[in-house]
Amino acid sequence: MAFNDDETPASTTNIGRTKGLVTIKPVKYFKDDAALTADTVTAEVEINATSSTTVREGLDLVAVLDVSSSMGDSEYPEKAKIESLKKAMKFVIMKLTPVDRLSIVTFSSVGKRRSPLRSMTPTAQNELKALVDSLKATGSTNIQAGLETGLAVIAGRVNTNARTANIFLMSDGHQNKDTEARNVNPGQVAVYTFGFGSGTDHKLMSDIARNSPGGTFSNLPDGSKVSLPFSQLLAGLLTVVAQDVELTLTPKTEGGDVDTIEVAPGTDYTTIPKGPSSGVITIKFGTLFAGEGRRVVITLKLKDVSDTNNDDYDATLGEAQHSFTAQARPRDRQVPQDIQIRRTPTPSQAPGTSGKARQVQAEIARRRHADAIRQARKLADKGQLGEARGTLEGAQDALDDIVLDDGQKLVDALRAELLKLIGLMDDQEVYKSKGLPYALASETSHDRQRYAARDDDVDAVRLFATPRMDAYLEQAKKFEEDSTAPVPSAEEDVKQEVAANPLGAVATELALALRNAIEALQAIEKMVAPST
Repeated sequence: MAFNDDETPASTTNIGRTKGLVTIKPVKYFKDDAALTADTVTAEVEINATSSTTVREGLDLVAVLDVSSSMGDSEYPEKAKIESLKKAMKFVIMKLTPVDRLSIVTFSSVGKRRSPLRSMTPTAQNELKALVDSLKATGSTNIQAGLETGLAVIAGRVNTNARTANIFLMSDGHQNKDTEARNVNPGQVAVYTFGFGSGTDHKLMSDIARNSPGGTFSNLPDGSKVSLPFSQLLAGLLTVVAQDVELTLTPKTEGGDVDTIEVAPGTDYTTIPKGPSSGVITIKFGTLFAGEGRRVVITLKLKDVSDTNNDDYDATLGEAQHSFTAQARPRDRQVPQDIQIRRTPTPSQAPGTSGKARQVQAEIARRRHADAIRQARKLADKGQLGEARGTLEGAQDALDDIVLDDGQKLVDALRAELLKLIGLMDDQEVYKSKGLPYALASETSHDRQRYAARDDDVDAVRLFATPRMDAYLEQAKKFEEDSTAPVPSAEEDVKQEVAANPLGAVATELALALRNAIEALQAIEKMVAPST
């Protein structure tokens, strides 16, 4: 099944230069030198997207919504989950611009496309808000049919240049017997799932998101205001500045110091090949939102060169290079950055104490923190709540060892996450209804390095949230208080951001040009410097 009647979106006016949209920060090391004998070093490569939102891809969003009978409430219709969902969808519709397209798909016993992909003109906005108002809760929960219908809408697109395809999938129940949404292949479409209420099959919704590139699972407890978590993902999708983002790591093995290189656990992206390699490694990240970053920890095993070298020297271990596409232009491959470390007969034994080294230590600690949550969840799934709490308490103690130059913001967020989860593991009933979805949302957020809502308190843990997400959260709160008040469009958001920071739109590109100029001057200096 496929649909091929998508509307042509309005021409975007925010097409700009693509240089400088994504950059690599200098490679950081856990320690600052390595022995001449066989040694292992840990490094971090950090990729960052520009914080400017003046250049973005158009959004093709398919909202796949559960309208089964459990979404209603015959006794108190105004408190039904479907009413909160309707309100959230109106917020989404009002934020979109003519550059963006929206399709609404519903599912209960079957999946049904309610509207094709429509460019969000004022007329389309009004018609889709009326469509949302007309939704009623009835039937069973065929999640597979809903997801397949949503993917068919994406597959039928005619206009795909400079556009990102995404699905919001929301459900409050367990899938129908004899169906299996896990088996649906999303291809290259990101699927963001929202589990609404204690009756949700949270593990299924988490698995669906993980099956897609970049998708995340968000937890919405009973009584949640759906517009708040919806606003957070929408804020990201309306600021996609790069697609098909890849990091290529090329170790210098022939005539060099490197034996193998390996991407450390905790990077939940496609890595080719997996495991230690003496050849090129490619990590595929998919899309990047404005203000987002990705931190990749790598382990390099170094050869024993003590027989051929007795003095300190700078060893080039390889290259890190990133590439991406934007605005339907040819792939932009940035200048490779050397991965270097000092090799010496007398290396330091303790981990590095520089600011760079502490940042690597903090990232390693965050990954261990995420793994502790995963291990605690697995223990709790077996009914071993005491052991699960002990695992989380151990992770809490480990946070005392994190030292950062830029304050304790990361530590505070991680500690808050652990404290909440420990409290949700007091008994098995509380764990199954609240602790399990909280843990799954935390895992997907850490593994994808992307914001996910853990519960209805969206202010508590803001890991990986971008500036636009923070702004949309406040807008959604006001919308929940008064849904008749006007909501700024995404175009108006950009204007406000530029007015607040006029240099933001060019700061990244200026910084990149300055860095290139400095590197050129350094190269000239080496050429003209007298040999010693």
